[in-house]
Amino acid sequence: MSELYKKFLKDSERVAFDKNHRKKINFNIGKYDAAVINGKRQYRDLELAKNRAAYIKHKVLENLDKYLNEFETNFERNGGHIIWAPTAEDAVKEIVNVLQKYAVKLVVKSKSMITEELELNHALEKAGIESVETDLGEYIVQIANEKPYHIVTPAMHKSKEEVAELFSEKFGIPQNSTPEQITSFVREKLKEKFITADAGITGANFLIADTGSVALTENEGNGVLTYSLPKIHIAVAGIEKIIPSIRDLDLFWPLLATHGTGQNMTVYNSIISGPRQNGEIDGPLEMYLVLLNNGRTELLRHKEQRRSLSCIRCGACLNACPVYKNIGGYTYNTTYTGPIGAVITPHLQGMKEYKHLSFASSLCGKCTEVCPVKINLHELLLANRQESVKLGYAAASERSMQKWAKKILKKRKMMDFSGGKMKNIALKIFLKKAWGPRRTLPVFAPKSFNKLWEEQRGEKKKP
Repeated sequence: MSELYKKFLKDSERVAFDKNHRKKINFNIGKYDAAVINGKRQYRDLELAKNRAAYIKHKVLENLDKYLNEFETNFERNGGHIIWAPTAEDAVKEIVNVLQKYAVKLVVKSKSMITEELELNHALEKAGIESVETDLGEYIVQIANEKPYHIVTPAMHKSKEEVAELFSEKFGIPQNSTPEQITSFVREKLKEKFITADAGITGANFLIADTGSVALTENEGNGVLTYSLPKIHIAVAGIEKIIPSIRDLDLFWPLLATHGTGQNMTVYNSIISGPRQNGEIDGPLEMYLVLLNNGRTELLRHKEQRRSLSCIRCGACLNACPVYKNIGGYTYNTTYTGPIGAVITPHLQGMKEYKHLSFASSLCGKCTEVCPVKINLHELLLANRQESVKLGYAAASERSMQKWAKKILKKRKMMDFSGGKMKNIALKIFLKKAWGPRRTLPVFAPKSFNKLWEEQRGEKKKP
């Protein structure tokens, strides 16, 4: 059992029985659920929209090299610079090099999960560069010295009272401050950062191949300020973020908004096609785009699991997942959590170390049901489980148990041997610990169905 798996079990045990945590998460996800029901009413045929989105993403993944080349050509024609980063380390090194080239001392960042994947804030701090998160939720977890709890809602795990207490401790504002007062305080604090920042770093929701543009969607306006005010803009995106055409945004933007927050459309939607052009009065003087692989081609080579690269990071599967709602975001100990994280992380960071995430699922299928791009997540979790066994990562005790189960289940005589009494004893000896301390072991009936059939029908079934 790996150290990561031991930590996962320990954290799951602690969080699942934390009633205060459960109350906060259920409250926040309950608000999300109500909003999404409302948001979906804008669709006359939601399944048709999801099928179209799934088809487009499938087409992109099957022709990823073609679309990446098209995007690169058009982006560079617009005046942007492409940086190909095979690994997270390469990406961080290149970003730091660009910032040092322009003697950058202060960076403002808009919300981006991919920069969390790079642990970019920590790397910039080591390089002597101040990095400030400008999304309110990200700012809260940054000053709390925490990581995002959720793909879309970074501070979902904190109540308004806890946030007020945090801001009182860090900045001396009144402990009874309202969310509106805290938001106003943060807005004033960040205003100076936006004006004085030397560079802005953003993620990318979509990369548009036919125009060479970065599409960015957000609700607070901080993203617009992050890429438009500083002289340098660095965007970071996974190679899977491509969509073929700017016309596809009318499909993907509403799907992302509805499934991410329940809105018909997110408040701020930007299409960034390179640095400031001649005659333009705002925008960055230079724009760089870091295209990150970091295990994505490893995932792409798997015929089944590559579908997970269609993900548009809406977070719907997290909010639907009974496991996520019970053990919380931090228990996964990964950048991407919930069902999508459990599918992709073993391929991005190593199956041996993270295979346990694919087993932490009830396989209820709710994640697949709510996915706006129709990723069959619960089936991909099973595919991961199968792969981990084929690679020999199953525990010796588990392999032995499966071997004996196969032998017994293939022979009627062995299945019927000694009736229910001995089977119940065997369960207590071999499976009690694996079944968990809070679950009651199932009980075998005194007579099997086969035996009852023989007695009631007066006939003996063939072995």
